[in-house]
Amino acid sequence: MIVAAGKGLRAGQPVPKQFARWRGKPVIRHSVEALAAAGCMPILVMIPENAEPVARDALSGIDGVQFATGGATRQESVRLGLEVLAALELDRVLIHDAARPLLPATVIERLHAALDRHKGAIPVLPVADSLTHASGEVMGAPARREDLRRVQTPQAFRFADILAAHRDWDGPTSAGDDAQVAQAWGIEIALVEGDEILHKLTYASDFGAAKPLIRVGTGYDVHRLEEGEELWLCGVRIEHSHGLSGHSDADVAIHALVDALLGAIGAGDIGQHFPPSDPQWKGAASDRFLAHAGKLVAQAGYVLGNADVTIICEAPKIGPYREAMRARLAEILDVDIAAISVKATTTEKLGFTGRREGIATQAAVSLSLA
Repeated sequence: MIVAAGKGLRAGQPVPKQFARWRGKPVIRHSVEALAAAGCMPILVMIPENAEPVARDALSGIDGVQFATGGATRQESVRLGLEVLAALELDRVLIHDAARPLLPATVIERLHAALDRHKGAIPVLPVADSLTHASGEVMGAPARREDLRRVQTPQAFRFADILAAHRDWDGPTSAGDDAQVAQAWGIEIALVEGDEILHKLTYASDFGAAKPLIRVGTGYDVHRLEEGEELWLCGVRIEHSHGLSGHSDADVAIHALVDALLGAIGAGDIGQHFPPSDPQWKGAASDRFLAHAGKLVAQAGYVLGNADVTIICEAPKIGPYREAMRARLAEILDVDIAAISVKATTTEKLGFTGRREGIATQAAVSLSLA
């Protein structure tokens, strides 16, 4: 369940903040896509009264999403949503705030694992700053930060228990979160590691901070030329007397581009994601590696600005294949061909490429926030 029934006035947006655009899409769409990708179905979104048209527009194309009207408070909205879901006889439920758009799959996994042993679990982070109690406008007694945690969502519960807790709730109408409701009913709440990326969008400055940010990555790869091997470059097969040798199809150009993309988002290199020691990648088409890197870029909240690939070899001539290469790379990455550059150079017969022993490739990419 995603709680999105508030007005979100402090964010200073023309529509409730959960429907405002952030990093290229409505705020709420980020977390709905993350939950759907993690296999959390169905997804019930609690929305303000008369907001279903804008909610459907924000989440168009995502299967398994249902809508229900929320209440006057967050706690009431959650209770109403649980009543809607009660007919489905669910075993567990994750309750998430729409204002936390970036939801890592690792947090969802930790919550599910905790529910195997507990009736409730929440993601938390340690407190880094010194803390004090306030006595009016002056400093009061210090607070032990070691005893405190910052609480995030989604919060996970065994369904029957959290439904009973909300039905029985007689505390303040402004219950801060569902863990408080559950704990008041006697449910022991497990703590799992949260993530700083789960920052809650609250103020206008949170939206201003999402202006495009450029990231750059570079990649370099080399493969040996051998007789009897197929020659693949940029996803295009080239007729030639020699081909490239490697564990996969040895597409040296794609390999360099994959490393550039992974490097730009700080996600390691191609060997970490597709180790040559793993037999499943023997002879694999390198377009799978590039599609995976493109997916990771999108999950990190970025889009490709441009990619520049330079193939270094004496032969074959790259010119006749250049446009086919650009088109194939653009197809794999689902970008406009104008964002892709492929060019070639020689080393004037110097070095291993000059002696036609192998082919090298350099790649550079720029990314911007979606």
